[in-house]
Amino acid sequence: MTSKTVAVVDYGSGNLRSVSQAVAHVAAGSGLNVEVTSDPKVVFDADRIVLPGQGHMGDCTRGLAESGLLEAVLHAAANKPLFGVCVGMQMLLDRSEEGPTDGLGLIPGEVVRFQLDGRLQADGSRFKVPQMGWNAVFHDLGRGAAHPLWAGIADGAYFYFVHSYYAKPTHLCHSVGEADFGGRFAAAIARDNIFATQFHPEKSADQGLALYRNFLHWNP
Repeated sequence: MTSKTVAVVDYGSGNLRSVSQAVAHVAAGSGLNVEVTSDPKVVFDADRIVLPGQGHMGDCTRGLAESGLLEAVLHAAANKPLFGVCVGMQMLLDRSEEGPTDGLGLIPGEVVRFQLDGRLQADGSRFKVPQMGWNAVFHDLGRGAAHPLWAGIADGAYFYFVHSYYAKPTHLCHSVGEADFGGRFAAAIARDNIFATQFHPEKSADQGLALYRNFLHWNP
């Protein structure tokens, strides 16, 4: 490729238009080309990878395998910056209760369903699953410096969530952003060259764009 490329992986699931538009917006003037692609060669050759996902995790993992893109995504996860979004984050772990479904095993842990029946929020209302809406995400977790992708983003900034399941990484060090919905949960996970969020940066206004912008300049 003559120019550096950010590949948004199209395996038949994910909010591709919104994700690609947000990444293209922050990439403007950087020399990076943002391409939505279902071509494994493009994913292999790209400099950075965005792995979106939405809906049932079993459908997402099956779609990734049947699309012929699985090998290219695994190669990317081992060799270049990769950003997982929503179910694209959940697939990175070992397994999910949804299905149940095996994940890609790239970050140790599991994905579990919110169990909040009969629980009340602080205002007396019932918790509704899925969680839909804005929630504060904290990255100052008292475990050393915050992940570099949080640069310039306030601790406790609000991001947009839509999910019934959440990640439980085996090792605390892989949880790099946390939110509260009936208890603390991992809203962002990371390992080496992989960063992923349960929330949707592309639906999260300026702070979401800042996160994508930081990803484009991240050199793990």
